[in-house]
Formats: sequence, C-alpha cells, structure tokens
Amino acid sequence: MKQQSYLLWAIENTKTVWWHDSAEPSELELGIHRGAIGATTNPFLSHLALSRNKDLWANEIDNVLSEDLEPERKAERLMSVVISHAAGQLEPQYESSAQRMGYVCAQVNPARAADRDCMLSMARRFHAWAPNIAVKLPATLAGLDVLEDCTAEGITATLTISYTVPQVIAIAERHRRGIQRAKQNGIEPGKCFAVIMIGRLDDYLRDVAHDCKADISESDIRQSGLAVSKRAYSIYKERNYEATLIVAALRGTYHMTELAGAKVIMSIAPPYQEMLLSDELPCEERIESPIPRGVIERLSALPEFVRAYEPDGMVPEDFIAYGVTQKTLAQFHEGGWKLLENFQVM
Repeated sequence: MKQQSYLLWAIENTKTVWWHDSAEPSELELGIHRGAIGATTNPFLSHLALSRNKDLWANEIDNVLSEDLEPERKAERLMSVVISHAAGQLEPQYESSAQRMGYVCAQVNPARAADRDCMLSMARRFHAWAPNIAVKLPATLAGLDVLEDCTAEGITATLTISYTVPQVIAIAERHRRGIQRAKQNGIEPGKCFAVIMIGRLDDYLRDVAHDCKADISESDIRQSGLAVSKRAYSIYKERNYEATLIVAALRGTYHMTELAGAKVIMSIAPPYQEMLLSDELPCEERIESPIPRGVIERLSALPEFVRAYEPDGMVPEDFIAYGVTQKTLAQFHEGGWKLLENFQVM
C-alpha cells in the first residue's frame, strides 16, 4: 500500500505547517484544500493575479482606474483588490485558529525600503483592509523600526527581503520590544513572521562562489540556505522568541524535507506543492540533522556566507546593503509594483 503524500504527512505528523505562495484565487483555493493555512504574496504575484482575473474583479478594477490617483496609491489600491479577496478565502482558518493563522501578506512598496514614515502609513492602511492582513515589510533598519511600531499598535507584520541569521534575530528582538510597548498601553500586540528567503541566498552565494572561483561544490551551495535556516531555528528555540520563522523561495523539495519537523512555516509555490504531493519522498523529521562540518568549513571561505550564518555577522545598518537585498527589492519593484502603477485594462 502506498504511503500518504509527503505534504500531508508533514502537516499531520510534525510541527511544520505551510502557507500558499501565490495570490491567484483558484490556486489559493487548491492550496487551502491541500492544507495551507496562510498565503504569502509580493507585488509580482499580486500583479499576476490581477492580470489573470480582470473579469472576476472588473468592477473593483474599474473603480480604481476611474479615480485620479497618483501612481503609488493606484498600485496600492489595485493590490488591495487581490489581497482582500485572498483574506476572505483565508478567513475560516483565521477564525478557527483563534487568529493565530489564516493570514495573507500585503507588501509595502519595495522602493520605500528606507522610508519609515511612508512604510508605517502604508502598514496602517493595509491593516484596515481585513483583520487577517500581515503587512510585509523589508528587513532593513527602517523596516525594523516600522515593525516595532506596528507590533506596538497591534498590526501583524511579515518581515521579508531577509536571508540571514542576523536579520531574523533582529526581527525577533524588535518584535519583542514592540510587544512590551503594546502591553504597557493595554494593546494586543501584533504578530510577527520572519522570513528566510532560502533559495535566494543559495542563488546569491552560488554567484559569489563562481565569481571568486572558490573551491565550493554545487552540493555545498545547496546546503547554505539550509545551514542558515537550521541555525536560525535553533536560536529561536533557545531564546523562545514570539516571532515565527517562514522559510520561503524554495528551490526544490530538499528545502522542505531537510527542515521537516521544525516549528516553522514553509511558503510553498504551486509547482513545489505538486512535487511534495509525491508518496516517494522519505517521511522523516530532518530538522535536527546537522549540516556536515566540512560543508560549513568550505562555505565559510565565502565572507558573504559568514555574514549570513553567524549571529553577529552583520548589524542592522548592514542589512540594506547585503548583496542580494538590492537585487530583490529591484525585482519586486520593477517586476511587480511598477506594473501595478501602470496597470490598464486592454
């Protein structure tokens, strides 16, 4: 007799849960059916969903386009159409989990990653769209400031553009400070989800290794994001942080199977969901299986890996300049937010 699918095994037998990585309504519906209890989105995914569902949201789109809005506010309003629909799809999970899960991410303008006032204003507006919005902020120094303010005001946030142990530690610490402020003022603190973009870190370190002709194999590179994620998870457990880790930007089933058993959220795009429905993947918890010492030693020849892996590898002032950060911000802006600003119905 065949075993159950790997994805079903993981959510029924381990502490690992998952969110759907897409804003497309039909894909999200299928993801929820498969066990997703939240959704991650970004400006690219929001634009993609909007473009594919012009008929479904025709009235809402027409209302936005009929207003004389400046481009940034137009993009925000169009994104609200997509995100509000997803929030409605996830409302049952939000209610049944006593507001612990069932969130959908709504990302602030990536071009504003250093603008505290703008990001905080956006966060407050996004929070008003639905009770289960997790405002997506960049893990920059400015983003951390806004996270603390959001937490203190009862606004749930997801910190993204994040790849490293120092970043997720800083996220958890600033969230903890926000919790203290909220409690002092009699406010229910906002929740926090801290992202590790595991595949983007692998991609970046692969480029670095090739550029400097380092003696590092592809097998080593494929374990770099795993090494960072496992170390971050260990620290979160040790310090009992209130924030929850989200592992995103998967590049293969191994990113899921090697972290299985961790009390984390895996953000899984539809193509990888299909792969994880396999009944042939080994059903075993691997979170406590260490990355081999030799792999860590070889990767540590790259200063950029050390910066990502060591808890004190960077300070928050360094986050916005970490190699892959500007590339990701540019991709999300040019390939998503800017397209929303220029969106038209043809």
